[in-house]
Amino acid sequence: MVALNWSVMGLGPPAGGIQAKFLWEDLMKRTLMLAAVAAFALGSASAAAAKPSAAIMAAVADKGRPTEDTGRDADRKPAEMLEFAGVKPGQTVADFLPGGGYFTRIFSKAVGPKGAVYAVISEAQAANKDKPPAVAALAADANYGNIKVVAANFQTLALPTPADVIWTSQNYHDLHLSRLSLDVAAVNKAVFNALKPGGYYIVLDHAAPAGTPIDSVNTAHRIDPAIVKSELEAAGFKLVGESKVLRNPKDDYTKNVFDPAVRGHTDQFIYKFQKPKS
Repeated sequence: MVALNWSVMGLGPPAGGIQAKFLWEDLMKRTLMLAAVAAFALGSASAAAAKPSAAIMAAVADKGRPTEDTGRDADRKPAEMLEFAGVKPGQTVADFLPGGGYFTRIFSKAVGPKGAVYAVISEAQAANKDKPPAVAALAADANYGNIKVVAANFQTLALPTPADVIWTSQNYHDLHLSRLSLDVAAVNKAVFNALKPGGYYIVLDHAAPAGTPIDSVNTAHRIDPAIVKSELEAAGFKLVGESKVLRNPKDDYTKNVFDPAVRGHTDQFIYKFQKPKS
């Protein structure tokens, strides 16, 4: 064991010989490790509680947003979500599986005219002429001219330009749906490659209790957060933040997320993963 000079910190091992000294140093090492963990947790909480920027607040206040979207703001907390994600004017943001475009529209205004927003949908969605994706109409709206719909094979995802932020909301669990037969490891690596070095992947999803098997996504549409961490770290990402703004310990985890008793109020986790800068 390497001897540490605790005297420079105003700390010193107790008298009692070499063994006591080593025990003291081991205790101090453990203390510093716990302090580092606490600092990370505090940093994550601070990020979640940070005051949203003026650009984000203006984007949320956009008069072009439909009432069906603004009516969900109290539950979805979009300003806090974009601040946690680090969305800024001029960035390139990819909204992975954007659904009705709730966040896509806000991203568009937040990144501004010098930024770009890619609404990433599946090739099957793009090919369905009977039911075109909602974001297609949004991208055709001149008020949101920086939005581009990208139809992609998720396992080989390629964006027009690398993204600063890739965002997916309440969709990560869907990648595991049996009917899609996706290689989720390949999808995660494709997302990793689609980011700029130092870019962020934000995953927001419905939480399942710890230890819940992955096949439960087919019925409950929830996922154990530990599975998400493990899979994305295996793809090369580093977990650098967590927001608990949407956590709800009163959620009834036995219910499907579409059950009226819990819909809109499920326990949701939000993780920030980073692609290493080099």
